[in-house]
Amino acid sequence: MTVIEMFQAQLEAEAKRTRGALERVPEGKDDWTPHPKSMPLGRLAMLVARMPTWFGLIVNQDDLELNPAAGSSNVDQRPLKTAAELVAAHDEGVEQARKALRSITEERLAQPWHLKVSGNVVSAEPRHVVIRDTFAHLAHHRGQLTVYLRLNNAAVPAIYGPSADDQRFA
Repeated sequence: MTVIEMFQAQLEAEAKRTRGALERVPEGKDDWTPHPKSMPLGRLAMLVARMPTWFGLIVNQDDLELNPAAGSSNVDQRPLKTAAELVAAHDEGVEQARKALRSITEERLAQPWHLKVSGNVVSAEPRHVVIRDTFAHLAHHRGQLTVYLRLNNAAVPAIYGPSADDQRFA
C-alpha cells in the first residue's frame, strides 16, 4: 500500500467517524462554551465540518496565509447553524479531499508546504507530514466536539470504539 492509498483509507475512516459526531450537534447552542477560554460550540463544529477541505489546500496550493490581506479569506467562514448544514459542508469537504488525494503524486507529497502568518513562514514541512498532522488535528478537534456533546446532553457516537451512548464498534 502506498502512502497515498493509506491517506485515502484514513480519510474514509475518519470521514465516517466525524460525520457521526456532526450529526449530533445540538441546535441553538452555537455560543455555548465549557469555559470562558474555550472555543464556542458553533465555531468548533464548523471547524470540524470544514477541516476536510484543508487536504485540498495542502495538495493544490504551496502555502496558506493565516493572516490574509484585509477583506480576504483563505477558508470558508460562513456560519453553519444546523447539524444538516454541518454534515453537508463536511460531505462536500470530504469529496474535495478525495479528489485532491486522487490527484497527488508521491513526488508532490515530498515537496514542502508552507504555513504563513502575515507573509512570514511559520512552518515548512513536506506535504505528507502536513497531511498526517491534519488527520491528527481533526481527531483532536473532533474529540473536543464529543466532550461538548456530552456536556450538552447530546449522544456521543462511537468513534474508535463504543461510547456510553453508542455501543456499536465504529
